[in-house]
Amino acid sequence: MTQLTETEPDVGDDVVLLTVPADGGYLGVLRTATAGLAARLHFALDEIEDLRIAVDEACAMLLAIATRNAELECRFAVTDDALTVEVTVATVRGARLPSESSFAWKVLTALTTSAAAEANGRHATIRLLTRRTEF
Repeated sequence: MTQLTETEPDVGDDVVLLTVPADGGYLGVLRTATAGLAARLHFALDEIEDLRIAVDEACAMLLAIATRNAELECRFAVTDDALTVEVTVATVRGARLPSESSFAWKVLTALTTSAAAEANGRHATIRLLTRRTEF
């Protein structure tokens, strides 16, 4: 089931929640939502594409450790000059995210302002922050 929900704003933020099955076939939905929200912030085209790639990479990392029939929960927080994308999935026991020295993390940190992750044995979350470049 794909679900789109707009929640109560956090201190002036617009927050959009999008839940899709943890299946690679649904990553296009998340990439499209990412691009649309970044465009709303007037990100440059290359910034939008970088963020789409980063979200795709983060989701791929999470899909590799997701439980069977899990859902990807994606939370987009939109502020005046930034977009935060937080993706969470239920994980298999003992699942670990790639280390911060891995190629996947190098991609995330190169394409976003900041990237962070946490895994607690039941869920894993990757949080990406991208600030709009001022011209």
